[in-house]
Amino acid sequence: MSTPSLSNRHYILKARPEGPPDRSHFELREAPVREPGDGEVLVRTRYLSVDPTNRIWMSDMKQYMPPVNQGEVMRALGVGVVERSRHPDYGAGDLVSGLLGWQDYNVAAPGDLALTRLPALDVPLGAFLCPLHVTGGFTAYVGLFDIAQPRPGETIVVSGAAGSVGSLVGQMGKIAGCRVVGIAGSDAGCRYVTEELGFDACINYRTEDVAAALDRACPQGVDIDFENAGGDILDTVLDKMNLFGRVTICGLISTYNDKQPRPGPVRFPLILMQRLRVQGFVITDHQARFPEAFEKIHGWIKEGRIKWRERVVEGLENAPDALGMLFQPNKIGKLLIKVSE
Repeated sequence: MSTPSLSNRHYILKARPEGPPDRSHFELREAPVREPGDGEVLVRTRYLSVDPTNRIWMSDMKQYMPPVNQGEVMRALGVGVVERSRHPDYGAGDLVSGLLGWQDYNVAAPGDLALTRLPALDVPLGAFLCPLHVTGGFTAYVGLFDIAQPRPGETIVVSGAAGSVGSLVGQMGKIAGCRVVGIAGSDAGCRYVTEELGFDACINYRTEDVAAALDRACPQGVDIDFENAGGDILDTVLDKMNLFGRVTICGLISTYNDKQPRPGPVRFPLILMQRLRVQGFVITDHQARFPEAFEKIHGWIKEGRIKWRERVVEGLENAPDALGMLFQPNKIGKLLIKVSE
């Protein structure tokens, strides 16, 4: 039985992009919202997270989750509120996070949405999609402390430094006692991470010679590369790595819209010559680490040692435009879509 007063707007994936995604790849539809059945909940979406992985999910390629099929609701992580519940563990008014997708409402069993009830903390709701979530803080924490294993006095280079993950990695690197150098796509992004977040230096890859700038900013070489960009930036940083350095592959956003596979990395032999450890990771493999990451990051937020910035796009109808913003070089902070009040 549907709920006459509620209608669900939802974007389906209409076509797979071959290049940058735009509105032509999606179709906005509307349908009545049914009542939840036994064991189900009705969740109203509040905010959706916009992440590079959204672009990966649109492609029919080998990846860590099944791709979104054409005709399916576009997948996305989000936070919402339970409006009605016929599940014993959830009640009306509960704030939750999960795979809510590009839509106003979900009616499903909590397990089907990977729902997690959010604790009552004195933080903005958006924090549960950035520093206190897999799309930001958990990825930064596990990627840095578990994968890269920083030691005090080492030098960390972070590409995508002004973004949601990179900006948190840099702050955690400073907490670990390291020198942190960012790579970003705008002067504003570089100022943000150095002046507000405490990075030691930042390089604008669009206006500077990255190799020369790394020589100046990393006089003792690079011990850890936290890689979010890939492509030419990865090659350039590989050339500066110290013996037994670690390269943490978190993302390769510079390649996600390529129509053909990109050769490389060209500097691949340096992995052998410098005895580098290169490891890719996907945060969903590390769920056992989430409680510790949450506790640590929340503590750093309360101490004022972790900061973040949100860029909020108003309205579900603007979701395709928000996705396109991910690939602009001037992006700063966490990109969110506000779906409802």
